[in-house]
Amino acid sequence: MPAKITVLYVEDNPENRLLVRRVLMAEGFHVIDAESAAQAIIAINTHSPDLILMDINLPEIDGYTLTTRLREDPRMNDVPIIAMTANVMKGDRERTLEAGCDGYIQKPIDVDLLPEQIHRFLKEVGRE
Repeated sequence: MPAKITVLYVEDNPENRLLVRRVLMAEGFHVIDAESAAQAIIAINTHSPDLILMDINLPEIDGYTLTTRLREDPRMNDVPIIAMTANVMKGDRERTLEAGCDGYIQKPIDVDLLPEQIHRFLKEVGRE
């Protein structure tokens, strides 16, 4: 990996944040956390992430709404936003895509598969 890829993980559960951080850092990614929509917006403006992992069930502003808002910002056009959620009911995947997510990773995550999934999403948009 020539340059460090910055991944923003928007997740309110500290255990999930720690797990994803460890997995992705071990693969050479630079990982930034945000536990809320407000923190995510600050992180985006400060760090310009290459990819965003978005929990859907966030407090205050949910991941669907935050994704829709981010997609209104032209700077976010080429940044993949990947939903990471335990929502697996019929229609949940479609709802994440309608909100503007580029993909969907079901929780609980597969720690062996996650880095490969991130690389695939980055390659699809030419950010890797």
